[in-house]
This record gives sequence, C-alpha cells and structure tokens, in this order.
Amino acid sequence: MIDGYTRVCGVIGNPVEHTMSPTIHNTLARKLGHNLVYVPLRVEREQAQEAVRGAYALNLLGLNVTVPFKRDVIPALTQIDGLAEQIGAVNTLVRVKSGFKGYNTDMPGLYRAMCSDKVRLEGEKVVLLGAGGVARAVAFLCVSKNVSRVYVLNRSIEKARALALEVGEKTGKDCLYPMALSDYENLPEEKFLAIQATSLGMYPNTRSAVIEDEAFYRKIHTGYELIFNPARTRFMELVQAQGGRAFNGLKMLLYQGIIAYELWNQISVSEELAGEVYEVMKNKS
Repeated sequence: MIDGYTRVCGVIGNPVEHTMSPTIHNTLARKLGHNLVYVPLRVEREQAQEAVRGAYALNLLGLNVTVPFKRDVIPALTQIDGLAEQIGAVNTLVRVKSGFKGYNTDMPGLYRAMCSDKVRLEGEKVVLLGAGGVARAVAFLCVSKNVSRVYVLNRSIEKARALALEVGEKTGKDCLYPMALSDYENLPEEKFLAIQATSLGMYPNTRSAVIEDEAFYRKIHTGYELIFNPARTRFMELVQAQGGRAFNGLKMLLYQGIIAYELWNQISVSEELAGEVYEVMKNKS
C-alpha cells in the first residue's frame, strides 16, 4: 500500500515506456516487505540535469539512468564512484547529503551475471565485438578482472584503436588489441570468450549478427550476448551451432538492478531471491 512513508525510486530515460526495471524493483520491494515503489520517468534530453536536481528536491530515494542520459547527468551529481568516473557513464544515482552519487552498476551487474552462469573472466582471452559505449564499459571490466587479452573487433578500426589507447592510459594495462571487424580471420587459432556488445540483432532486426562466418564461431567456447530481446539472438545461434555455450543479457539487466536496489537500501539480496526475480522477468520478457 502506498502511503506517506512510501519511498520512491525510478528510471529516467527517453524512451522509457517499455523498461523492465519496474518489474525488478517492485518485485524486490514486495518480496522483501519494503515500502517502496519504482516508476519509469520520461525526460526530454535537454532536461536531464534538471530532472536529477528535481528528483532530489522531491525526496526520491534513488534513480536509474538509461539511454541517452548516462553521460548527460554527470554534471548534476554531487559525487561519482571511481568505476563510473573511469567508464564515463552512470546508470544508478544514490541519494547522499546535498545531492546524488553516481554509480555504474551495469558492469558489476554483467560480472555477477557471468559468475551466476559460471563464465570466467579472470585470465581469459576475450573477443569483444564493438567499440561503442557499451563495449567501452566492458573493456574496462575485462581489464579490472585481469583478463589475459582482449581483441577489440569493430567496423571502424580507428574507433577500436582509440578505445584501446584510452583504456591503456587510464588503467596502465596494455592488453587490448584493436582489429578491424573484417580481419576476424586473423585471430589466433585458439578458443575465446566472445562478448557481443553491439546493438545488432536487437529486436526488430533479430536475424542479424556482426559476423556470420561459421569459421569465426568455431573459435568461440562461450558467447555472451548483452541483448536480451530476443532471448536467443542470431549471435547466440551461431555460437551454439558450433558447439559453444551462449547466454543473453537478461541476467545482466537483473543484476545491475539488484546492485542498484542494494545501494539504495543498504542491504544484500540473496541469490535465491535473485533467482525468483529472474523467473518473473523471464515470464514478462
């Protein structure tokens, strides 16, 4: 029941109408008995910083931030977490004295999802497909987890090179190898973990993959797709057709939300409860 003691959280974005985040947070609140409600909040791009300041004035407990605002809101923050500052993007705002502190729970969420799926990052050789904002965050995650090396494959090799240079300068680690996407045949004859960090294959263009060649997928022991709609992408199909394991991005969405909920409420969510929320999400996706 919503009353005068109900704490309010939400997600700002544009568009935001089809977000699954309310399913995550309102399910958690219900199962944990918290007097909390979570709502989607559509904001125009030029008003992102005003929205953050307004949310604080309205006593909101916390916010999630989705596209296209993950960078736009940063100047309106009072504090920013080290990982979020390094990545240059926030997706979770936590109420602190005099404002909000920004966090990036996407990458810790991806890591917890991988751990849940028993996918190892530490010491792994990774093929990262893409060099955009999501891939950039994944690259920082890979370096922070001490992967052996990351081959960054992108249509524009200049963008892949810029990403490798930036990550190297910010982390002091030289383990990113930029490659043109068309040069995938030059990958070493080894087995890799491939992380698909482009938007290709997302609904409604579900029959597309950045690489279609079966020979590429024979080098992939595990494919991790960051898209969750559709539940089984063309990339995943191609990985599985060559005997590899494949996972979609629904658990990443789950865990980035769980980490946000933990930060807002200063609690720890059990894996058992995470599994219950995941089942609710699967039924709604």
